[in-house]
Amino acid sequence: MNNLQPGRAPVYEMLEQYRLKGNISYHVPGHKNGEAYRNTGGAGYLADVMRYDATEITGTDDLHHPEGVIQEAQELAADCFGAEESFFLVGGSTAGNFALILTVCYEPGMLLILQRNVHKSVIHGLMLAGAHAVFLEPQMDPGSGLAVAPAAETVQAALAAYPQAAAVLVTMPNYYGMGSDLAPLAQACHDSGIPLLVDEAHGAHYGQHPALPAGALACGADGVVQSTHKMLTALTMGAMLHVQGPWLDRALLRQRLAMVQSSSPSYPVMASLDLARRLLHSQRAGAFTAGLAAVDVLRRGLASLPRFQLLQPAGPLQRTCGDADAAEADTPPQRGAAYRTQDPFKAVIYDAAGVLGGFELQRRLEERGIVPEMSDDRHVVLAFSLGSKAEDAAVLLEALRDIAAQTACGVPQTEVTEAACYSGAKYAAGSGSALDEAAGAGLVAASSPIAESQSDRSSMTILASASYNIGEEVMSAFSSPNSTWNNFSASLISAPVRFSTKPVAAEETESITLEASAGRVAAEMVIPYPPGIPLLYPGEIITESICGRLGSLRDGGAKFQACADPALQHIKVYNIQKGGEV
Repeated sequence: MNNLQPGRAPVYEMLEQYRLKGNISYHVPGHKNGEAYRNTGGAGYLADVMRYDATEITGTDDLHHPEGVIQEAQELAADCFGAEESFFLVGGSTAGNFALILTVCYEPGMLLILQRNVHKSVIHGLMLAGAHAVFLEPQMDPGSGLAVAPAAETVQAALAAYPQAAAVLVTMPNYYGMGSDLAPLAQACHDSGIPLLVDEAHGAHYGQHPALPAGALACGADGVVQSTHKMLTALTMGAMLHVQGPWLDRALLRQRLAMVQSSSPSYPVMASLDLARRLLHSQRAGAFTAGLAAVDVLRRGLASLPRFQLLQPAGPLQRTCGDADAAEADTPPQRGAAYRTQDPFKAVIYDAAGVLGGFELQRRLEERGIVPEMSDDRHVVLAFSLGSKAEDAAVLLEALRDIAAQTACGVPQTEVTEAACYSGAKYAAGSGSALDEAAGAGLVAASSPIAESQSDRSSMTILASASYNIGEEVMSAFSSPNSTWNNFSASLISAPVRFSTKPVAAEETESITLEASAGRVAAEMVIPYPPGIPLLYPGEIITESICGRLGSLRDGGAKFQACADPALQHIKVYNIQKGGEV
């Protein structure tokens, strides 16, 4: 990486020269720089893109065997993000997750330890690898009821119980921008001689400004996937995979990347990755000035609009990896320990009066031209970035003021009662006794166990004495049981779960109403999207609680993927003749 020039964007600059030369194309793509549309009214706004839509010819390099501008661009990316080696991804973080899993689980039956609430791309990677998964329960933030990541002691216990594990994989930050310290997890993995893999899809900007949490690489992670298109400035599908340390077979990783990515990668997407890196590399912390100013407008405005609150950890924001956090790794998690960092660009708001749920608040914002990233039953996630503007934040505030005025307690409105206003105000004031009782309480809410586990279930009770479970009455006061992110099971550490690409046989299943599914075994995945976290896997028991939760999500307006009925009026289960009832 000698003589690197951060102000250059090699792939972007190459494509500009490609366009200016205007050479006659006798190669793919067939649109011939957009000329194929010249007699049909043109290609509209796509015409400009087509002029830069190159392929692997002399001078453009090859993503799967880079020797020129792509190699230089990836070396610049590694320098910018603090990696030893970086790879461009044109299939989003999904491609990176696939490649990492197929690298560490290089033959069927290998075991991966990972948190339960992972993105569907991780589950699909497990299927492709034929891997066995040991799921860890993430810690829950008591204040919001949202899951973050597994505790260090849970990871350590899982590694002790399954020394054959090939790697540990966690997601950080979560969709809400919440995080905890990764350094103890990395240390636990390295002490066991395996890599820590991090799906950092929503944290490509981490570590680039003092107001931002530290990135996974700085915390010791070995393989890190980032969606550069999400919180930085690349085109959609543009992502990167960063690696460091001795724990990953990089030759095998390159082969896996070539296997899961297109042999005809998009040059405009790669150029956008190059440009996004150049913007950050050249301006560094200054690149975030305007975006953070927009966030500050919202924060200041909400200070005078207490009806809507921002999700944030109880303690000081943005601790450094390790240090005091690492020293606390051997102690049971205390209140707030699950949630130590918050991405300032993920402004997660909620109605502190308890009048409007997240889905309804999102609907009302969209009616006013404000389009959030996502919502759950309680929260709305507003994604700011480098491109956000203070004047837009002012428009958002005005919309919130208008919504607050139209839904004030005591004003007639649909499905809102004075009781809801009273209980919500009591919650916002912190006077709820259940919330006080929950201080220092624990990790998880019970949901459904994994049904396809191996016969040895002794590991299901590992750390039972340290599970810090909280009663339903206490949890109901502050948790988000209908969050599309949370995905809890009944124990901290599951038994190994087999994954494969073998489809479920149609004759073994039937479709029944969701309300009638409690006690049956799911025959399909159910994935609320966003954020894409599977709430049910094939072979998993549908308990009363998960059935009710899915119904609440459906009725609240959540969207579903992977299931035969995306409206979730019906669900596929194993039929009784095949033992589908428990």
